[in-house]
Amino acid sequence: MNRVSRRGFLGAVAGVAAACWGPALKAQRPRRPPAGHKIALIHATDLFRPHADPDDHFDLASVFALAAQGRFELLAVMIDHPPEGMAADPDVLAVAQLNKITGLAVPVLTGTPKRLDTAEASRPESQAGIAGVKALLKIMRESALPVVISIVGSSRDVALAGRLEPKMFAAKCAGVYLNAGSGTPDPALAAQLEYNVNLDPASYAAIFDLPCPVFWLPCFEVAPGHDRPFASGEFGTFYRFLQKDILPRLSPRLQNYFAFMFKQGDSDRDHQSEADALRPSWLRTLEGPREEALLERLGEHFRNMWCTAGFFHMARLSVAGNGLLREGEDASTQPVYTFDPVRVRCGDDGITRWSPDPGSRDRHIFHIRDHDRYPAAMTAALRELLSSLQ
Repeated sequence: MNRVSRRGFLGAVAGVAAACWGPALKAQRPRRPPAGHKIALIHATDLFRPHADPDDHFDLASVFALAAQGRFELLAVMIDHPPEGMAADPDVLAVAQLNKITGLAVPVLTGTPKRLDTAEASRPESQAGIAGVKALLKIMRESALPVVISIVGSSRDVALAGRLEPKMFAAKCAGVYLNAGSGTPDPALAAQLEYNVNLDPASYAAIFDLPCPVFWLPCFEVAPGHDRPFASGEFGTFYRFLQKDILPRLSPRLQNYFAFMFKQGDSDRDHQSEADALRPSWLRTLEGPREEALLERLGEHFRNMWCTAGFFHMARLSVAGNGLLREGEDASTQPVYTFDPVRVRCGDDGITRWSPDPGSRDRHIFHIRDHDRYPAAMTAALRELLSSLQ
């Protein structure tokens, strides 16, 4: 893999400095669209088949559900290029199934196989690899609405898009929701890199330098390691639920969407047949009978989740302590989490340093306000959202 420093990335962007994008860019920078103004979304995800962790399929269903409700226009799903050594492909079948369920026609883009600087990206031999990033930029450029980008996997493709066209990002990007990293303010603890950061630390760092608002959702307060299990924290989005608390409440077609995914991934490996692995009949499965035995068996498994809060926030919904979704973001809803203004710095090594900054208007961090009620509230809110898909 080509190791390129973030300093090198930024130095190549038409003289635009990382610390200051210049008065022209600042003047063009959009604030978050006012309440009542619709936005568009590009969802960047590490969605693979067979999956390693199906939280990405829950996330995909979440953004489709919000788009189907008319809360935003889903412009594209950008799927990471599978990391070297992973025997999986971008899961275009999952997107096709949700397009069928919702009646939408969301295109799929595929990410770049390796990190590139702007000079490398301009070379003829790189054009096939960056086709997805170029399509992302074209979609943003042609959108009549401000564009929000959610990142729930690697930051590589969005970081490259921002380096290639920083002025367009300043003019068109209403915000990036970055689901990655550790929320600890202790640099020593932050040195244990979270999974999404470790995929491409310099690209993760470059997101914080984009000329647009960044809503940072650390996956954990302190990333798990060999001596630390998964755990929730004040500045980490992680929560979990038993799948039987959600799956039985879903429509038959959405249950089949999840069953089709489970049958071809690690979640149900012990029960898979050769036909499950080799016959991806996505449409017949979607419209066929419910996989009752599979769903009942997997209902007893816990599902780890990270990204739900950002989807609600970009749709201008808040989650109350009882799990009800509320319109708007004012304090009267007593939400279980907020996004707080911060000053944040991140080096090429992926180690993030941050501190509260009440004056910040374009850098915010996720913050749990009701730790005891957060997991159950998020589970109830997700169940309500996914139940709306028929």
